[in-house]
Amino acid sequence: MSIVTVQLGQCGNQIGHEVFSALCSDIRGTHGLCSKKENESYQDSCKERFFCQEQSAVPIARAVLVDMEPKVISQTLSMAARSGHWKYNSHSHFCQKQGSGNNWANGYCVHGPRHKEAIMNLVQREAEKCDRLGGFFTIMSMAGGTGSGLGAFVTQCLRDAFPTSFLLNHVIWPYGTGEVIVQNYNSVLTLSHLYHSADALLVHENDVIHKICSQLMNIKQISFRDVNRVIAHQLGSVFQPTHTAGGGSGYSRNPLGDLLETLVPHPEFHMLGLRNIPQMAESSLPYSTFSWPGLLKHLRQMLIANAPMEEGIDWQVRPPHPGSCIPSTNKPLHFNTSIANLVILRGKDVHGVDLGSFQDPSLYTSWLNPQDAFNAWKTPRAFNKYEKSAALVSNSQFLLKPLDSIIGKAWNMFASKAYLHQYTKFGIQEEDFLDCFTTLEQVVSSYTNL
Repeated sequence: MSIVTVQLGQCGNQIGHEVFSALCSDIRGTHGLCSKKENESYQDSCKERFFCQEQSAVPIARAVLVDMEPKVISQTLSMAARSGHWKYNSHSHFCQKQGSGNNWANGYCVHGPRHKEAIMNLVQREAEKCDRLGGFFTIMSMAGGTGSGLGAFVTQCLRDAFPTSFLLNHVIWPYGTGEVIVQNYNSVLTLSHLYHSADALLVHENDVIHKICSQLMNIKQISFRDVNRVIAHQLGSVFQPTHTAGGGSGYSRNPLGDLLETLVPHPEFHMLGLRNIPQMAESSLPYSTFSWPGLLKHLRQMLIANAPMEEGIDWQVRPPHPGSCIPSTNKPLHFNTSIANLVILRGKDVHGVDLGSFQDPSLYTSWLNPQDAFNAWKTPRAFNKYEKSAALVSNSQFLLKPLDSIIGKAWNMFASKAYLHQYTKFGIQEEDFLDCFTTLEQVVSSYTNL
């Protein structure tokens, strides 16, 4: 089944480009470390998911590009075409001459309704090219105006136009120190709207990825492109083909459906986080060896201690003892309770790996059976030059702290009515803000009480 990617705003378009580049370089690589037959079925499955082969021999990304300024889209289109390995459809983009000025209300209330028909026509056309549509994957930032405001509007339109399709939003969480003075307002508005319309939100935090670039990748002067490449690598490690638990011998048919069925057992909880191991500069790979028990021991501790990467994990954090009925407020400090986890293993010797430690009932909330809460997908085909690699997609309490912090900062500004006039002039009223705060307070409370 195919996935249509919708890239929204500057951030969405730049990350989208890196994602397709990462997928393409992975399927072209000869580093598969598996049988020729396995490699061919992996390549075919990836192409069906993300690319369509038209008359040209070059794969064309199944994507719609949307921005309110032309500059980023034209750069993205030409960079993809120059690569010679893949390209975007030259008619699948929509842009205007002026941006949204980092104003969520401008993107949501003005640009959205004004350009709805043109944008949705492009999406419809892309969807009709799929033999079997698996769903939509949108990529956007939370902090700006176009990606977040217009992105929230387009997500609602996708939900209305394709009520039975899967819809996964990939959201970039802004730097804590801030890129935009009103980023906390924009973030609260975006998250609360997406929470109502998307099946799940897959979140990447800029601060975390920045740390990975400096500490694991050893990049001295980190650019947005470096950050986007790490994000693209992590997304590829989830969306490239794998064998699901009950999927027989073939590759998973519907990656979005499988992902959401596995990780979102309850509509109240749909914040997903992503962790990868190992992650390192490409130049270090030839000198590194990894064992599955070692990788998984680190990955499990990253999960329970809520560590974003394998360096600096707090090994003191332990799950509560089974059988001890501790109320959720007295759980061990910093312990990250999960609703559901998915581990994806790629590379050598995957089929003999023991994943029992992830089925420990003490990792999960009490109302879900650990057998249902944990799933594993595997493929002997290595990913992106890593002989062995593991990804963990987790529906857990990982975002509680940053979410609480963003709500708190936005509320302080709201209480003193700072910058509100910039939103009310485009039609977002104080009651709308209050509704959004209520939605997110409910999300925080639900996750806190796991």
